[in-house]
Amino acid sequence: MAHAPTLHPLAHPLALDGGPTGVLLIHGFTGSPASMTPWARHLAAEGFTVRVPRLPGHGTTWQELNRTRWQDWYAEVDRTLDELRTRCDHVAVAGLSMGGTLALRLAEQRPADVDAIVLVNPAVSSTDRRLAALPVLRHVVPSLAGIGNDIKKTGVEESGYDRTPLHALWSLTRLWADVRADLHRIMQPLLMFRSAVDHVVDPSSGRLVLAGVSSAVAIEVVLEDSFHVATLDNDAPRIWEESAAFVARHASSSPQESGPGR
Repeated sequence: MAHAPTLHPLAHPLALDGGPTGVLLIHGFTGSPASMTPWARHLAAEGFTVRVPRLPGHGTTWQELNRTRWQDWYAEVDRTLDELRTRCDHVAVAGLSMGGTLALRLAEQRPADVDAIVLVNPAVSSTDRRLAALPVLRHVVPSLAGIGNDIKKTGVEESGYDRTPLHALWSLTRLWADVRADLHRIMQPLLMFRSAVDHVVDPSSGRLVLAGVSSAVAIEVVLEDSFHVATLDNDAPRIWEESAAFVARHASSSPQESGPGR
């Protein structure tokens, strides 16, 4: 009888109860809740109710991730949003990289349940021509070198996989296409943080998101001192503080009037 893969000690999902405004934080592809935990704790300290789910196939082994598809990841964030809506009057969704993709999908599919969106280096496309080989390559080799730990700050680890599973990556590109097709349906206030130097997601994704959404409030903040995993990088405190102010302003019963640019 096969044993379930061991969960990384930093990859456990996080649930922090607070006030009537909830925030759903979604980690990235091959990552885990570890990349969102400091952000979650900051938001909880500000009085928000916070959930950080562990997406199926993450936090264990890349082989397990290769047996999952985007529908599995979306089902988990969809379920977590259900749970937050039973507890909270308002909910914001936020995500890093693929977590941002899933946050956008939630906003497209469940507009009445998502009050605001915060994105950090979201992925909805890639100009990497190697992806064109994925439909065939994924049946030839199971994985390629990992994409994780793109962090400028020294001594910080993302605790993600060191391999990129190709069946799962191919599925992710299918999710990108679906999300791009429905970006116009997004009308919620949106705050997007984008690293000026990102070795994982190229700038085309951010441009497509901002050009595609119908949000009356769509703000881009460029991070000059962080790479892709900005939630753990030098600009992380700025993400925490400005996202808290944005959510309080746009997704709360009693908005705070303070906060940068909100």
